[in-house]
Amino acid sequence: MKKTTPALIAASLAFGLAACSSPKTGTAQNGDLDFAKQTSTKQSAEVNGQTVRYRAFEGIVYVKNPADAKYETINIYVPEAYYAGGSIEGYTADTAPIFFPNQIGGYMPAEAGKPGLDKRNNNQPNAMLVALSKGYVVASAGARGRTAANGKAPAAIVDLKAAVRYLKANDRAMPGDAGKIISNGTSAGGALSALLGATGNSKDYEGHLKALGAADAPDDIFAVSAYCPITDLDHADMAYEWQFNGVNDYKKMNVTMLDYNVKRELVPGTLTAAEIKLSNQLKPLYPAYINSLKLKDAQGRLLTLDKNGNGSFKNHVAGLLAASAQKQLDAGKNLNDRNWLTIKNGKVTAVDFDKYAKAAGRQKTPPAFDAVDLSAGENQLFGTATVDKQHFTDFSMQHNTAEGATLADAQTVKIMNPLNYIGSSEAKAPKHWRIRVGTNDRDTSLAVSAVLAAKLQNHGHSVDYFLPWDVPHSGDYDLDELFAWMKQVAAAK
Repeated sequence: MKKTTPALIAASLAFGLAACSSPKTGTAQNGDLDFAKQTSTKQSAEVNGQTVRYRAFEGIVYVKNPADAKYETINIYVPEAYYAGGSIEGYTADTAPIFFPNQIGGYMPAEAGKPGLDKRNNNQPNAMLVALSKGYVVASAGARGRTAANGKAPAAIVDLKAAVRYLKANDRAMPGDAGKIISNGTSAGGALSALLGATGNSKDYEGHLKALGAADAPDDIFAVSAYCPITDLDHADMAYEWQFNGVNDYKKMNVTMLDYNVKRELVPGTLTAAEIKLSNQLKPLYPAYINSLKLKDAQGRLLTLDKNGNGSFKNHVAGLLAASAQKQLDAGKNLNDRNWLTIKNGKVTAVDFDKYAKAAGRQKTPPAFDAVDLSAGENQLFGTATVDKQHFTDFSMQHNTAEGATLADAQTVKIMNPLNYIGSSEAKAPKHWRIRVGTNDRDTSLAVSAVLAAKLQNHGHSVDYFLPWDVPHSGDYDLDELFAWMKQVAAAK
């Protein structure tokens, strides 16, 4: 929607400029969804030697009936230049895309993010701060998580959708173009970024959104950025054993919450005989699933697996690794220490995927996501308000070792998987996608992101998909490339 700079200035004078010492939380604690009533503070930060000035609207509750007002809030940041009719990198108050990053990790509760320094990336300016320096309006929403009774699936995706609806409902009242919302997230946050994109305007979430009093507006978005997305949870156990079957030593990641920050710690071990048996049972299930998807590569060739897990799909994933390795060779890097690569005259001629899996190393015990003893974080994700943890696959329910275990309902499992919506008439998915998964990522099988990218491409979406060399399970490590992509797609129709 078109909005004029004078109107924005008037709104600022009425509600924002007199509130430079306003409290951290905005005026919408009672569920008032009118952005024009929000107060702001003027803030600034240094990015690459330049001072970035912006207005901060923080602590806005984005639904009328919040289930948890601590997390169901959104922080909105607007470059100061837009309040004086200025422009940044060609963007104005009318045309600036809205960068929509989430802070979700491990499907834990997450508060709305803030511009600042990223501890994960050597205290460099975080993605939100870089976005402001490049002229984006930034909106970061908090969301409920699995550790709370009201944070089970699909709470987090419902919250993000509600936040998008808030932005669209207030498009006339605030700077930025709500028709060009670009989501971003890492790990579980990457999965939710993808799910947010794939399920735009789907009626499957309507009841949940109405219960919260979400704004009466659409929730489709313009583009998706997803780092190491943990998607397709109901088939991820099969995928993991397809890749790591036969690799019995592991360094398992223990994820806990410490002072509202996700703490990740590696614990070494070796698979037990029972776990090896589970791995041997899971691996053969994956080929039938892959074959049922009828995916094709960029040349239109069918991606399939035989009963042993070999075939064109495996070659396709190996090819993704080869492309990453080739980029390193072209940059002058010596890769002779990688025994899973065959290199001749500076070119990658073959990838031994089984040797790659062994070199990368197993990180999870089988089943990787739906643990038979209900010990995985995803078991808690698929719990209910009264049952903390549940199974969400038939396989793990059949092999259950936990007393009194129950199975999540099929509809909840469905609405947490973006693959169920891509290419369907049930939802409006964006054209533009960027997916990054490092070659040193062991949190889920490389097959999972390869399937997501292939299905998107097969249904006509534009997908920038790559496996950055030696990058572990992480995100926002290539902000120059991310924002170059965002600039390119924002200029597209």
